[in-house]
Amino acid sequence: MEKVILVAVHLQDHMNFEEELEEMKQLILACEMEVSSTLIQKLRNPNKKTCINAGKVEEVAHRLYLDEVQTVVFNCDLSPSQQQALQSIWNCEVMDRTYLILQIFQKRAKTKEAFLQVEVATLQYFLPRLKGSYTHMDRQKGGNRNKGLGEKKIEIDSRTISVQIQRAKKELKQLEAQRKLQRQQRNKNQIKKVCLVGYTNTGKSSILNAMVSKQVFEKDMLFATLTTSTRKIQYNHHEFLLSDTVGFVSNLPHSLVEAFHSTLEEILDADLLIHVMDLNSKNLEAQKEVTLQTLSQLKADSIPIINVYNKCDLSGHMYPLVQNQNVYMSAKEDVGPLLEVIDSFLFKTREMKFKIPYGNVFYQIQKQGKILEKEYLEDGIVLKVEMDEEFVSNYIKYLE
Repeated sequence: MEKVILVAVHLQDHMNFEEELEEMKQLILACEMEVSSTLIQKLRNPNKKTCINAGKVEEVAHRLYLDEVQTVVFNCDLSPSQQQALQSIWNCEVMDRTYLILQIFQKRAKTKEAFLQVEVATLQYFLPRLKGSYTHMDRQKGGNRNKGLGEKKIEIDSRTISVQIQRAKKELKQLEAQRKLQRQQRNKNQIKKVCLVGYTNTGKSSILNAMVSKQVFEKDMLFATLTTSTRKIQYNHHEFLLSDTVGFVSNLPHSLVEAFHSTLEEILDADLLIHVMDLNSKNLEAQKEVTLQTLSQLKADSIPIINVYNKCDLSGHMYPLVQNQNVYMSAKEDVGPLLEVIDSFLFKTREMKFKIPYGNVFYQIQKQGKILEKEYLEDGIVLKVEMDEEFVSNYIKYLE
């Protein structure tokens, strides 16, 4: 596993530095790299040229030599000029937080849509970083009319990248249109939809897998899932669609939110959101806030939400337990309590008594309700049925 040096910039007004530093180490691990040394720089304001001060630049250079590593990772975003200056000084690869997350997304992308979304975000990241990449190609002639070879190369590459971005966005538009048609078909079928949302690696995919036979990928690592997986769930004579979405993370780069907009748009069509949290996490409250902020950014904060505190088996908290809109559980052991809460929220039922004629009506009621009692008479069948309120109007004439 490749070793890297982590440079952590701690600004004075940064309140959650320790939590975000730990998350950064997890992101590096998710990128299949290992932190050999962590150097912390306390600053009032970042240095405009190198982000960190001159003394810390020398300290990092010395640590690169001692640790024999070729990569430095920053816990913050760097401007193109800062990144280029540091790479020139240290003669090694310098990665900022956004580029690290892009690398993770590239490794995790499995579907065509995910590949295109990551491609767009990556190309947009590199476009402003072309300038300064051709310093070895100096101007050969002066004057306004005769440009050097370096400038020509930048212009060509800039146009190439812009064309690639437009091509990828066009393909994404086509996939987005297909996804929109699928959503319209689901809405036409009037099937309820539930979305699993939350911080990355809180157990969303584990919950989905516990409810279905066709499994989705899950692993104990950040950003294990980049695509939205949807499965039909059948429970208590009801059906609904359950979707697993890409996990959130603090300060998720805007380019990634924009690139994954069509995927995250699934959330907006949900009748109910399941906010999954890792009760065992030390950063529970901060992660909860990140999720709520992201939902607000997506304009999905008005959708009803159920809070699921997962991994209770690791935390010592009592489970399974349901308290109003809060569910305490372990996805590895039992998702029954969560299914009950979802069912009771989505489907408002009433107990009704019908007298129906022999024939197709019986089979229709059997599909749309739960038959509790039945009595066969000469002139029909008397049924005691638990039925969703939306279907009751179809059988008013048969009410007893």
